[in-house]
Amino acid sequence: MKCIELINHLERLAPVSYACSWDNPGLLAGRGDKEVRKIYIALDATDQVVEAAVEEGCDLLLTHHPLIFGAIKQVNDQDFIGRRLVKLIQADMSCYSMHTNFDCAPGCMADLAADILGLKDRAPLEETGVDASTGKPYGIGVCGKLRQALDLKGLALMVKEGFGLPFVNVYGAELFDGQVSRVAICPGSGKGMSGPALALGAQVLITGDMGHHDGIDAAAQGLFIMDGGHYGLEHIFMGFMEQYIRERIDSNLVIRTAPKAFPATAM
Repeated sequence: MKCIELINHLERLAPVSYACSWDNPGLLAGRGDKEVRKIYIALDATDQVVEAAVEEGCDLLLTHHPLIFGAIKQVNDQDFIGRRLVKLIQADMSCYSMHTNFDCAPGCMADLAADILGLKDRAPLEETGVDASTGKPYGIGVCGKLRQALDLKGLALMVKEGFGLPFVNVYGAELFDGQVSRVAICPGSGKGMSGPALALGAQVLITGDMGHHDGIDAAAQGLFIMDGGHYGLEHIFMGFMEQYIRERIDSNLVIRTAPKAFPATAM
């Protein structure tokens, strides 16, 4: 299958038009006419990921986070982004990223995370558009009801088990006494999402990258923060995309997935 043909399939799942204006998803390196037989899937195009994809002899590196965000004036081996691009191009490997378009698209990141929690009566946490075919809003994150109310420890256990996390950080736990029934979840970075979560009546916001002041300020307003880490809530991209490509695009493609590796280690 040609790279551009595979991209067309992926963009039917998560159209680039769904991406936020500041984002940079799409084909970031390589040839559209490249014949793709082997794919490497990862959350980030780190040095280790690029090296592993090259060693595996892959034709396409598929990531969630874009390798290139801002404009670059040089591509050489003198900085880490250029070094990765040089390796990819030398290996004749294309690199395609699905970022906020995957975050927002129906059935993708937001819904996958909500499925893990079993949320019902869902609404986008931050609406970014309306699906032309269904008329339903889409956006960043989801707010909804748990199937069964839980105490804070029970919800933390559900999040840890569902996302395979060693721990979560909870802001305001000492202030909470009761049952959680309405939850918002925003995989990735949830800074700035406390307002939308409060507006939708969420009791707990499950997210990542929550800063100290953001966490304690949210708790002071009655919104308790459960921080599972940026990577911790988004690594579900890898398993989903592997299954989607096998089942919905081409079962003959060889797929390798980066091992789950949390970028921050408790020591």
